[in-house]
Amino acid sequence: MKLEDLRGPEAANARTKRVGRGVGSGRGKTSCRGHKGQKARSGGGTRLGFEGGQMPLQRRIPKRGFNNIFRKEYAIINVGDLDVFEANTEITPELLKEAGLVKKMKDGVKLLGDGELEKAFTIKLHKVSKTAEEKVLAKGGKIEVI
Repeated sequence: MKLEDLRGPEAANARTKRVGRGVGSGRGKTSCRGHKGQKARSGGGTRLGFEGGQMPLQRRIPKRGFNNIFRKEYAIINVGDLDVFEANTEITPELLKEAGLVKKMKDGVKLLGDGELEKAFTIKLHKVSKTAEEKVLAKGGKIEVI
């Protein structure tokens, strides 16, 4: 097979409909738009979601809920994930990002208590859960909230 032998599917190269080329073409005069009316005009038609003056669905349906614009969202990490570091390491958000344990900082980093801790660490993070704090202190580590 050669490059010049390649052909697309039959429908791939359908010819475009040429309208407004005389009465004899079958698509002349009104150019397939019919007579008068909104859709016959240039630039005619309605915007997205318009329902002919009826109250649109978007506005008919009740709106629910509340979005707090002051909400803080924390990147989370579990106690069990910290064992990749050596004992007595000072763990900071920057160190976690370098190690690839946290992808986006968001509004800070929160330590959660899932998993088991094998070593003692000094942890400096934005938030720490109670169970995580208990596990770190039980191993002889320190916690400092930034």
